[in-house]
Amino acid sequence: YKFSSANSINIGRLVPQVAYHVYSYAKLLSSGQIKAGDPINVVVPTGNFGNILAAYYAKQLGVPIQTLVCASNENDVLVDFFHTGTYNRQRKFEVTSSPSMDILVSSNLERLIFEMTGSNAEETKALMDSLTNNGHYYIEKEVLHAYEDFYAARASQEETAQTIESVLRKENYLLDPHTAVAQCAYTKYQQETKDNTPTVIVSTASPYKFPQ
Repeated sequence: YKFSSANSINIGRLVPQVAYHVYSYAKLLSSGQIKAGDPINVVVPTGNFGNILAAYYAKQLGVPIQTLVCASNENDVLVDFFHTGTYNRQRKFEVTSSPSMDILVSSNLERLIFEMTGSNAEETKALMDSLTNNGHYYIEKEVLHAYEDFYAARASQEETAQTIESVLRKENYLLDPHTAVAQCAYTKYQQETKDNTPTVIVSTASPYKFPQ
């Protein structure tokens, strides 16, 4: 077999990502941290919405994922979308310490929009055309309400740095900046919801890719 990389727009990349969300649940089960059927939460640092979409697909396949926490850096277009229903790419592009998440057009979100519209290709295309031509689109709050299993939070540059330091001091574990964004978003989620459901925080990169 020959393997090649696939960028985050490629649907083929989601297949192994779905598999490792299933694997994460199986590992929690085998280690005795949960019982079969117990819910878990999944936190994903995301820019292009691919990995968290894979977790959503895993949930549709039967993995008992309760809440999908969408963690964003200062390019927080996804956070605004889940809070308001409006996706607006017309904003300042921020260069951050988590560059894989420095994205204003999350291409994989189109696949969730397709689900939201009841697999309506024409309606999905109209929304994407609006994004291309007008820089924004809007999803009715009634439709968005059906997807309340998503929670979204942002982490500023300062919060990301503070999270890296805090986890290093408490756990002696060095987070990369992307994973620190996820940890920060999860902390905000816990503070707001008081939810102590077992949670998987998806770690996206080695700290040694970011020596500075």
